[in-house]
Amino acid sequence: MSHPGALPKYIAIAETLTRDIRAGRIAVGSRLPAERDMAADLGISVGTLRKSLAELETRGHLRRVQGSGNYVQKADRDASVYAFFRLERPGSSGLPTAQVIDVAWCAAPKALAVDLAWRIRRIRALDGVAVALEEIFAALPADAALDDGMLSESLYLTYRESFDIWITHVEDSVGLAPWPAWNRLGHQDKAGHVTRRAWARDGALTEISTTWFDTDAARYLSRLA
Repeated sequence: MSHPGALPKYIAIAETLTRDIRAGRIAVGSRLPAERDMAADLGISVGTLRKSLAELETRGHLRRVQGSGNYVQKADRDASVYAFFRLERPGSSGLPTAQVIDVAWCAAPKALAVDLAWRIRRIRALDGVAVALEEIFAALPADAALDDGMLSESLYLTYRESFDIWITHVEDSVGLAPWPAWNRLGHQDKAGHVTRRAWARDGALTEISTTWFDTDAARYLSRLA
């Protein structure tokens, strides 16, 4: 059973297909399988698949030709809710999901330029495999009353839909570091380590986050096109 923050099924399928297109696992110019075959392979109804394909078409990743089929094309920009998500499983883009560990209103990192912020700790999974831990500090209103039920698996979608905050630019620093004291994954003593600053469209630094990921289970990958 999906939790309250889970993406709608048709969006989750659209995200999976978008990530595979962006990664080159579904070739630009290729024709997708027949809708009934594709729906059966994905374990969803044809109606749900058609909603997913309509979402891909809106994003510019799909050209639908009457009587011929659905053709993949390169979009001008990545309009997916995971446009800034950089972790992938080896050999697979993977659909990101998240499990919230805790949410707290607490002291903010100095760089965030506010005294208090919402701290969100989560376990990140790709295709159901736990690969990363996240600690996010978000400069959201004090009365936001954040909890697991209102947090989408894409926090940037939550910011956008609940607070009209659109993240338009991020800066990542990548390296290795010990796992945090509050949890760990995998068998390695050190984890892949990503520190991120994220800015909204008004230029405000809105989020500072740290991600620790299991280097046996995932990799950090940024593509330029």
